[in-house]
Amino acid sequence: MARPTLLLRLLTTLSWRELRHQPLRHALAVLAVALGVALAYAVQLINASALAEFAGALRQVHGEPDLVLRADGAGGFDEAWYARIAADPRVALASPLLELDVRALDRQGRPQRLTLLGVDALTVAALSPALRPQPADPAEREALFDPDALFLNAAAQRALGVAAGDRVPLQSALALRPLRVAGAVVAPGAALAVIDLAGAQQHFDRLGRLDRIDLRLVAGADADTLRRDIALPAGLRLTPPGEATRRLSQVSRAYRVNLTALALVALFTGSFLVFSMQSLSVAQRQPQFALLGVLGLGARERAALLRAEALLIGGAGSVLGLALGAALAWAALRLLGGDLGGGYFGAIAPSLQLSPTAAALHAALGVAAAVTGGWLPARAAARLAPAQALKGLGGATMRVTSAVPGLALMVAGALLALLPPIDGLPLAAYAAVALLLTGGIVCVPAAVGLLLERAPRRTNVLWLLASERARRLRASATVAVAGVVASLSLAVALTVMVTSFRAALQDWLTTVLPADLYVRTAGGAAAESAWLPPELVAAAAALPGVARAEPIRALPVALGDPRPGQPGPTLIARPLADPARSLPLLGEPVAPAPGTVSVYASEALAQLHRVDTGQRLDLVLARTDGQRVAITAFVRGIWRDYARQQGALVMAEADYRALTGDTRVNDLALTLAPGADLAALQRQLRALAPEPGLLEFASAGEIRAQSLRIFDRSFAVTWWLQAVAIAIGLVGIAASFSAQVLARRKEFGLLAHLGFTRHQVLAVVAGEGLAWTGAGALLGLALGVAVSVVLVHVVNPQSFHWSMELLLPWGRLAALAGAVLVAGTLTAALAARHAVARNAVLAVREDW
Repeated sequence: MARPTLLLRLLTTLSWRELRHQPLRHALAVLAVALGVALAYAVQLINASALAEFAGALRQVHGEPDLVLRADGAGGFDEAWYARIAADPRVALASPLLELDVRALDRQGRPQRLTLLGVDALTVAALSPALRPQPADPAEREALFDPDALFLNAAAQRALGVAAGDRVPLQSALALRPLRVAGAVVAPGAALAVIDLAGAQQHFDRLGRLDRIDLRLVAGADADTLRRDIALPAGLRLTPPGEATRRLSQVSRAYRVNLTALALVALFTGSFLVFSMQSLSVAQRQPQFALLGVLGLGARERAALLRAEALLIGGAGSVLGLALGAALAWAALRLLGGDLGGGYFGAIAPSLQLSPTAAALHAALGVAAAVTGGWLPARAAARLAPAQALKGLGGATMRVTSAVPGLALMVAGALLALLPPIDGLPLAAYAAVALLLTGGIVCVPAAVGLLLERAPRRTNVLWLLASERARRLRASATVAVAGVVASLSLAVALTVMVTSFRAALQDWLTTVLPADLYVRTAGGAAAESAWLPPELVAAAAALPGVARAEPIRALPVALGDPRPGQPGPTLIARPLADPARSLPLLGEPVAPAPGTVSVYASEALAQLHRVDTGQRLDLVLARTDGQRVAITAFVRGIWRDYARQQGALVMAEADYRALTGDTRVNDLALTLAPGADLAALQRQLRALAPEPGLLEFASAGEIRAQSLRIFDRSFAVTWWLQAVAIAIGLVGIAASFSAQVLARRKEFGLLAHLGFTRHQVLAVVAGEGLAWTGAGALLGLALGVAVSVVLVHVVNPQSFHWSMELLLPWGRLAALAGAVLVAGTLTAALAARHAVARNAVLAVREDW
């Protein structure tokens, strides 16, 4: 048999025997790889499934039109455009629709979110068959045009617990409209109801307005030519039918990418666990490698053997990770829906949709992480001198490397952090973090030597032995401390980032919530159908105990030159007597420009649309008569907003009402007079409402507390990832010291002959662990702070367009480093217990 074949069989047999005879050690490495693959794959599956479900539901609901006429922002457009568009000879069919997010009360009186579509029953079936109303009683065909008849899809029927013939109260302003369930529609997805277009306009104060017109063109008509030929006013656009899906994908992309990057933290640290385990394997099998080397197994074959084992670990971890990731994704979709806390997909409950391409990509990542972790141990095995190792005179050791390559990597990482985002994503910043971490780990031996050189010298013999060996054999520190440096630096970076963000959010909430009591009837998208009428606002301001009442109107607004693929910002109309006090401005506002309307742009809007203080911004506002008016606003300042990733504008309430005539209010901020009775005031406010149960109250403290609870729950996964990273680093220390004490049996035997007790030998090893782990903790702490600067000042602004101040919680960081120091020292001592328990005479008899 040819030598290559024999070598291949020999390497395969040896690898399999090693993996089989050391199951616990390799199981930990496989589990570390599997964990990283599982988290990343689960995030990808959840988001891909949610997007696919959202797109599929839109296709079913919207049907297959060739073009869609819609308005940017809120308010819709004049229904006169329906007659103009339908009369074009290139349009074969036009279907008008009104889209509303409403609140409906179920059988128990609990509010449920519902999408309400007002349709023309004569045209909707041709373009959107899933929206065709199907009466429960086939003889009741006039129900298709009954303004009080509702047709619910399956999700709405389940959510509301109703059947045909029941009445469903829908909220319009502060009133309830009880509408009759007359049948069903087959539209899939979230809860949806269909009503006659005229009924929707009548019940929700949208007379004469539409939100959308679906168009089917005649055969041969060109959609692009039609878009160019029809002169549409500002704020109206003819778009392809899939634009809503593309917009959602664009908005949620940064969120998805950051979740994936966070999930890959476990895979990154898992690579270091493979590194430590393979280093331990090399130390334990040194006699085996020496014998095989004497028998003719060359350096390349020994390295190939270790790489094959790393490949097997990566393959097994990837397969396990894919299965675990699919299970996690399935459970998350069943329990949490598809938004992963981001709120992008609303009430969608998607089914799991597996992707072979994504599975192959994540499996390749797992294998690459394991092979990368096993690369240096394979090189150490290749450098083994067989004859010397067989006599116990040499071993597979790490070489002391210069700090120059590590410093060069960190400098390159710092330069990458200065680059702008690529296609809206902080890809260069992610690469900068990877280079900083890698460069820091390359500098471990030099940093350990430098720190131990400056450490105070002590006369204690045990500490002298421990510190001198730790200093002189600091190349071994790379194996022992690399995992600690990587895991601690990531834990420090995540701690600093989350602490900085939480503190910034707390300060922001204090600024934007100055009032004592906030009154609303519905939040989110439902605010456009459920608002506070102006007469209630006026009556509330006149109540005793109310010192000041500030109405707030929030709605989507269209930009005159919108960014392709991005939703428009939110316009907030509120009193602005002193913007410097009521808004968290970045810098001083500039003087207003004569003859223009002043606005204040959020950071996200300023970055997304390249707007700065003192510039002009084109806006399109919807008037109450359905007309749309284009204005040019003057940006007086930039303010910090952590609530709206797509951007926001603040305009004085008086200016907004003068331009649009809109007197609706979404939130009412009440500042109470000294000594006012809050409970009595709430009772008086409820007495003003036609439906008292529709009013919602919250104090500023309650809103802040709830917001911070949501924040803590959203970032709970980061604490779990920190614990995983630290645990992997400590397992790496245990593996490293286990490998070293195996190679130091003769040294321990000699110390025993010189009179050292077992506890003293353990103290020496613990001292080495203290020295190396202490140096690694200091390096990890410094490296973590550097990475946190990139996360806070580069990744976060480039991903979500939010800025914040860097806050270093020194107490928590010191506790984290101290815990790692103590755990690392104890881990080193525990790893040495087995080796120092061997008989001292047997340990040195080979030298007699």
